[in-house]
Amino acid sequence: MLVLDENLPAGQRLLLRSWRIRFRAIGEELGDTGTKDENLIPLLHRLPQPTFVTLDRDFYRPELAHEGYCLVWLDVRGREAASFIRRLLRHPDFDTKAKRMGLVLRVGTEGLSCWRPGQPKPQDMPWPTP
Repeated sequence: MLVLDENLPAGQRLLLRSWRIRFRAIGEELGDTGTKDENLIPLLHRLPQPTFVTLDRDFYRPELAHEGYCLVWLDVRGREAASFIRRLLRHPDFDTKAKRMGLVLRVGTEGLSCWRPGQPKPQDMPWPTP
């Protein structure tokens, strides 16, 4: 299940829907509008293997890693969010929820950084060439 933070622009959510990428949004289908960051993690624990996507840097912390979910910080402009979500979901290392569970990811224009459980530092990787 893909879960989008309420900080992703509405136009980007519409674009994802036009690409038939299914998701649930905080403040619309899940939780309440204005849900505090510290209340989002318990919400994720109640969902079946969610991948939570946000523009909020505060979620890119290794201590937030948990085998039951994936956290994705989009380190891009809000107007680019949808295209980078689609790129992430097509990346061969992250194209299934099984591959994403337990990870804390930073998605940027130059590539990705990935905290894996038990690693002392994040692993950096470029975007695959088309």
